[in-house]
Amino acid sequence: MTTDSLEHLGKTLVIAPHPDDEVLGCGGTMARLADCGQEVHVGVVTKGYEPAFSSDSVERVRAELAEAHKILGVAQCHFLDLPAAALDTLAGAELNAAIGELVQQIAPDTLFLPFLGDIHRDHQLIFTAGLVAARPRGSETPRRIYTYETLSETNWAAPGVTEAFIPNVYFDIGQTIERKLKAFARFESQVKPFPDERSLRTIEALATVRGSTVFLPCAEAFMLLREIC
Repeated sequence: MTTDSLEHLGKTLVIAPHPDDEVLGCGGTMARLADCGQEVHVGVVTKGYEPAFSSDSVERVRAELAEAHKILGVAQCHFLDLPAAALDTLAGAELNAAIGELVQQIAPDTLFLPFLGDIHRDHQLIFTAGLVAARPRGSETPRRIYTYETLSETNWAAPGVTEAFIPNVYFDIGQTIERKLKAFARFESQVKPFPDERSLRTIEALATVRGSTVFLPCAEAFMLLREIC
């Protein structure tokens, strides 16, 4: 499925397990949404804590994140500050409550979540908590829910054994791919040289492949989980 306008997505919330996941998965789409006047929010669920992560590295990544979001036109970023790479040490109710409160606060029309089949356990747990938060129990439930793919997480699992990412929605990012690449380039601590998957060349290559799938120059691909019309 391709779409000519993204105005119908309305206010949007992208849930990112870690800083930069949202740019990798949705950066071009986020820029398109901002360009057409829609409010784009990002919820970064985790924060690195010592001794696994130095406070200097955490502050550096957050500064990089702020610069990337300026490029994409993000309205606001929300930090939940749960422990990175350690969400499985928390009670499920704690994670559910944190994401649930964010979804309730923003009341998005559209919700983007990481993919269940990602190899990173944080991504898996956040996917489930996001669906709990988006249960249709009121008039302000998200009208549509998508999952996005994250290079070095989504395709490093074991399709056929674990959940496979099979996109059914493609958003044209031909006009915003350069901003996506520029935004990710701001993550100097995360960008890697090609052929690493977190290289700018690989990010552009994936956008090209996803675009060619639906006869577009560049696209981001998603799985639509639910849409209420």
